[in-house]
Amino acid sequence: MPYPEKMLNDGESVTVDLHPHWWFFAEPVVVLLGAIAIGIVVLVGTDDGSDVRKWLGLVSLALIVISGIWLIARYLQWGTTNFVITNDRVIYRSGVIAKHGIEIPLERVNNVMISQRIVERMLSTGDLMIESGGEDGQQRFTDIREPDRVKNLIHAMINENERNAFRGTDGGGFVASGSDVASQLEKLEGMRDRGTLSPDEFEAQKRRLLGG
Repeated sequence: MPYPEKMLNDGESVTVDLHPHWWFFAEPVVVLLGAIAIGIVVLVGTDDGSDVRKWLGLVSLALIVISGIWLIARYLQWGTTNFVITNDRVIYRSGVIAKHGIEIPLERVNNVMISQRIVERMLSTGDLMIESGGEDGQQRFTDIREPDRVKNLIHAMINENERNAFRGTDGGGFVASGSDVASQLEKLEGMRDRGTLSPDEFEAQKRRLLGG
């Protein structure tokens, strides 16, 4: 299920909309296959009509039913979980009936990191950690497809937004006053360090902010 367009702000567009990687299903699938294997062993390795076969058969059947229900529930969760990057924010939304979500404006993203175990690296999946300003701190998003690509895309969207802010409505760059000057200088330094601004552009905007 794609992220609903009615949830987007005016002028906002979706750059990428991801469901969790299929590794998301690993646990219930392993349990289901194990339960089926136990059932086969019971059928092949025990005598017909024996109490052992009867009770082990019931146990394996119960495991199959439980793991099957778990797999169905996990599929419903997968279909209603979206990790979305727009031109304005990062959005995480999940829930079959009761929805919960996280929204991080791109301008508040301070750092993006990935975490992958060996198996996850082989399968091109992993966790994405986003550090942001404010009370939220660090948010961890699991089972992200191609986390390296997603990380690079977030940085690209941040740079694009910063360039748009730099240009302003008529190419004039940042306009700041009072206590906002320090935060704008910090943003300019970050843009320079990431290569969004050239050294000359940085110095020009710095003089503009300081009234020089």
